[in-house]
Amino acid sequence: MVAYPLHMALLVLPERLASLRAALVRAFASSAFAAEDRGKADTTDAAELEDIRRSRQGDSDAYRRLIERHQEHVGRILWRFSRDRLVHEELVQDVFVEAYMSLSSYRAKAPFAHWLSRIATRVGYHYWKQMARRRETESFTLEEWDQMPDEPPERMDPSRAASLVHRLLAQLRPRDRLVLTLRYLEGCNVAETAQRTGWTKSMVKVQTRRAIKRLEKLVGQAGEELLE
Repeated sequence: MVAYPLHMALLVLPERLASLRAALVRAFASSAFAAEDRGKADTTDAAELEDIRRSRQGDSDAYRRLIERHQEHVGRILWRFSRDRLVHEELVQDVFVEAYMSLSSYRAKAPFAHWLSRIATRVGYHYWKQMARRRETESFTLEEWDQMPDEPPERMDPSRAASLVHRLLAQLRPRDRLVLTLRYLEGCNVAETAQRTGWTKSMVKVQTRRAIKRLEKLVGQAGEELLE
């Protein structure tokens, strides 16, 4: 079995509703669909620890170096939360502002990048909840799947494919969207998802199952409208 990124796997599902639903659930339930662009910064070296120490003392140059080192990593995470470039830029800035204000709480028990990942997840999730309260959701219909070229996954436009998945997940509640994004787009395992969200491992497992069922229901309802 070839492990395609999840957004590509979704785009090659059968057109008929029953097959679509079944394949969609299988795709989300399978850990074979690896994440794109996962951060690889798994260590905090001495130079970085020194910059963290200096930043706590108000050294702006030291914090600028931390931003430069981790901006791409944080940006990749926040791109999962908004594909509006202006909003995305604001969210990235919010992460580094919050991180600066919280530097005293960093204990170096985990890599600094992991600590930033948790802040980025919290900032993005808060943004989704704000959007949900304002009922600002991007539209999505299953007809858009049919507009995609009938070609192998590796030849599809990855940006358009990812945009469709982003908008599909936007129809879910923020909590469901968050756990599916972390588990199957970011490729986090249960422990990593728990660390990023602050949930227990049991809660992650339960929430994942519930989110998959709600996604299946969502696709089923959309499919019924499509077939009417």
